[in-house]
Amino acid sequence: MITVIPGEEKAAYNEITKVPGVREVFHVFGEYDFIAIIDVGSLSEINKAVDTIRESEIVTSTKTIIGAEL
Repeated sequence: MITVIPGEEKAAYNEITKVPGVREVFHVFGEYDFIAIIDVGSLSEINKAVDTIRESEIVTSTKTIIGAEL
């Protein structure tokens, strides 16, 4: 889940969609601005994708949730 600077949603969306491993990006309303679905093969690749997103000057905060199969 990603929060960005108000008014920079389009620019943030364009940046986030270019991050390797990001499969889908959803613009949402509420506490967060986007939910990004990252589909990679390892935790280290998740870390790389999340770090890349966090490095953006437009991104103000993130929250990572890792899903598990049942």
